[in-house]
Amino acid sequence: MVGITQLMEDKVFMAFASYTTIILSKMMFMSTATAFYRLTRKVFVNPEDYASFGKENAKNYSRVDERVERVRRAHLNDLENIVPFLGIGLLYALSGPDLSTAILHFRLFVGARIYHTIAYLLPLPQPNRALAFFVGYGVTISMAYRLLKSRLYL
Repeated sequence: MVGITQLMEDKVFMAFASYTTIILSKMMFMSTATAFYRLTRKVFVNPEDYASFGKENAKNYSRVDERVERVRRAHLNDLENIVPFLGIGLLYALSGPDLSTAILHFRLFVGARIYHTIAYLLPLPQPNRALAFFVGYGVTISMAYRLLKSRLYL
């Protein structure tokens, strides 16, 4: 059994922890960005959120705004991709991979997700966003394949 002090000395695990912190911080930023756009554009989805503006104006605040929806969709896409990366990446990091290969996986994933967000929010023309998505998705699949091939008993 590996102790926490040994884990903190493992360079692959620490690299995973570092890149995970970056990508989770980016995901938290997306929550804040969604709230910022909802507040500045006065676009709310729940009645209690716009109740203070008065009943006669309620319909003006309960609407769909393309900028709010774009940020929200980018955040949802993060959730769909970052959560699998966290689970598979953790198992991969604990499986003893080569440091340089592991760091390449982590950097590619984080870079792809940041670029995906930029491509989504600006918006950049396709295939920018699709390529960023598939690079990140491919990294997670690569880690899963390496993990299944080398360490797990099937």
